[in-house]
Amino acid sequence: MNNLKQYAPATQRNREYILEVLLRVLPASGNILEIASGTGEHSLFFAPAFSPRQWIPSDPNPTARNSIEAWRQDSSIDNIQSPLNINAANSNWGIEEKQLNITTIVNINMIHISPWSACLGLMKGANRILPSKGILYLYGPYKQEGKHTAPSNESFDQSLRSQNPEWGVRNLEDVIKVAEEKGLIFQEKVEMPANNLSVIFEKQ
Repeated sequence: MNNLKQYAPATQRNREYILEVLLRVLPASGNILEIASGTGEHSLFFAPAFSPRQWIPSDPNPTARNSIEAWRQDSSIDNIQSPLNINAANSNWGIEEKQLNITTIVNINMIHISPWSACLGLMKGANRILPSKGILYLYGPYKQEGKHTAPSNESFDQSLRSQNPEWGVRNLEDVIKVAEEKGLIFQEKVEMPANNLSVIFEKQ
């Protein structure tokens, strides 16, 4: 299945920094659902650090799911599950009735490369699925107080919007507002390399 593997160079650059934050903020027990797992490279890197807890990747794109599965099968890691077909914008993710013991949802680099409806759906899904004290972890670039934090982020935002006018770097305060409306209380933001942020919420 090697020919199905996809590669995202940014994963190599940010994965160790993200893992450092995850190890600090994630609950001590329960499984981890990753929404919009992309190539699957993050899943492969993060999962061993949380064994025997299960890392559950997902993506609505069949090419991405094939890549995740190819990476999974080519590894000796036993706590990554086969990827689920979840579109964050959907009102039901198809897992609400399953006993998956999910205490964390991880979402990396999705909110700016998707319509706003995906962010809204992510918050609604986290509200449905996470238990009290469950964690929602976000990673990516954000504007703060309506302003870009670096010229590179402004250029990136323009590039995204030229590809799809529904995409774009979001205002952090807007994301926090819709999260808290769904009972996900903002805990902290962590400055990350390349003008990205880790943003952590806890379910009430």
